Amino acid sequence: MDRDNQTRVTEFLLLGLSGQSEQEEILFGLFLWIYLVTIIGNFLIILTICCDSHLHTPMYFFLANLSCVDICFSSVTIPKMLVNHILGSKSISYVECMTQIYFFITFINMDGFLLSVMAYDRYTAICCPLHYTMIMRPKFCVLLVVVSWVITNLHAFLHTLLMVQLTFCSNNVVHHFFCDPYPILKLSCSDTFINDLIVFIVGGLICLTPFSCIIVSYAYIFSNVLKLPSAHGIRKALSTCGSHLTVVSLFYGAILGVYMHPSSSYSVQDKVATIIFTVVTPLVNPFI
Repeated sequence: MDRDNQTRVTEFLLLGLSGQSEQEEILFGLFLWIYLVTIIGNFLIILTICCDSHLHTPMYFFLANLSCVDICFSSVTIPKMLVNHILGSKSISYVECMTQIYFFITFINMDGFLLSVMAYDRYTAICCPLHYTMIMRPKFCVLLVVVSWVITNLHAFLHTLLMVQLTFCSNNVVHHFFCDPYPILKLSCSDTFINDLIVFIVGGLICLTPFSCIIVSYAYIFSNVLKLPSAHGIRKALSTCGSHLTVVSLFYGAILGVYMHPSSSYSVQDKVATIIFTVVTPLVNPFI
């Protein structure tokens, strides 16, 4: 092996979303606006829920946690891109990149788990209204969130640990605006079979389990709603689920399109889908 291939990468170059300076300026302004609106919108939701005692219910408790995760999720990727643009740099150190991957995996999975917990909350409220307060006790709600955090952090630690075992040689150019795990895997000069296998098995399990819980919850919800005697009752029941279903569709639609295939086939379409659930979803969640 020649000397160039033996050189270990100490930093990566994030090329961003466009190679043209004019487009980069537009994208910088757009992403800065999106980030500010995302932070303000989600922060206002958290502040409103904390200040209004009438909103101290399980549904709004989970919503506040979702807003908090969305703030963190956006802060993992966008600020580094904005700083690099201001400094005229495209570099990110190896340690920063691995750290970004860890928190990226943590928060993206936490979003999925919270959406699943919120679906269960809606199922309990609609299908078991008389037992709702007994089932969704404050301690149980906190337990659901804590368990979600533990699982997502363990999953992120596993993937990051496997990532740091890989060897990165001379190629350090990432065709993205952050350290997305898939483009980083493509740069490795090591065998990534184990990483891809873990993505399919463990990553698929972590992703599809909450999604399956959402599907099952809404299957029970719709089956019970259709039994209601009046159209008004049906509309009232479904109105509490519409916004949640919209967020679920946007979030999981983009994720399943990107991460349910081998890393070698990562494409421009996948980059667009990644932007949807890393940038667009946290932005529109407060409005939805």
